Amino acid sequence: MHTHDLFDGASSDTRHERLAPGAWLLRGFALGQVTAVLAAIEGIQAAAPFRHLVTPGGFRMSVAMTNCGHLGWVSDRRGYRYDACDPLNGEPWPPMPPVFLELAQTAARAGGFLGFAPDACLINRYEPGARLTLHQDKDERDFSAPIVSVSLGLPAVFLFGGDARRDNHRRVRLQHGDVVVWGGPARLHHHGVLALKDGYHEILGPQRLNLTFRRAA
Repeated sequence: MHTHDLFDGASSDTRHERLAPGAWLLRGFALGQVTAVLAAIEGIQAAAPFRHLVTPGGFRMSVAMTNCGHLGWVSDRRGYRYDACDPLNGEPWPPMPPVFLELAQTAARAGGFLGFAPDACLINRYEPGARLTLHQDKDERDFSAPIVSVSLGLPAVFLFGGDARRDNHRRVRLQHGDVVVWGGPARLHHHGVLALKDGYHEILGPQRLNLTFRRAA
């Protein structure tokens, strides 16, 4: 369930920037939970290591990824899909840590979306040169829930466009701790990330981590 009743309240916070109807940038929203989130990621990657997936067309993705939650997003020659088990070991994906769920739900509420219950969290690792081309998140069964995306580590340039790939897109600089929430009329907007530039973050070193929460089933 979602509502736009909170949009005016979100926009009254100077750290919150409206990117489009149904889309918000929440500056520094995750900073208070970074330590707990990073500790949780360590446990997740121990059970389900980062890997570079292959697209249906046979291209190796530059972004490394893993998952947690009831479902995980995977890609191979058979296509893009969600699966309850890690294809590397056949085991269920690690459960979603409570700190992840709390962060996702509070960010969704700040963006005006109530009752968000994510069942999947994609964890992407960007190293210099890695990028994500413009795409839509449309492998989910129900588009009524928003997407919540958390940025950690090196800054990145986030591209946020419209329903059509050819639509104009904004370039939004994301910093450590920023969260982007989009749903409702913006749920199927195209988005991506420009190639990560060289750099060194005081906590994460030469990389960026991105957590994307979704309601997949």
